[in-house]
Amino acid sequence: MDLDSRGLPGGFVASSEFIEAAEAQAASLGFDPFKVFVEHPIQDRSEEEIIHLADRYFSEVIALISTSNC
Repeated sequence: MDLDSRGLPGGFVASSEFIEAAEAQAASLGFDPFKVFVEHPIQDRSEEEIIHLADRYFSEVIALISTSNC
């Protein structure tokens, strides 16, 4: 929200476990930021699996900082 108020593109990345929480927070704040949800869980993945996730979602994450909500 702070970045958006300053005209800077941004967003967040979280695992799919947090979709419902993100929706509730957006409704509460009246602000729906750009976001990318990746497969859950994250913490138990091997380095190879994390690299695969990063490759898979790279384009969406780059879009978070190259697109403006304004």
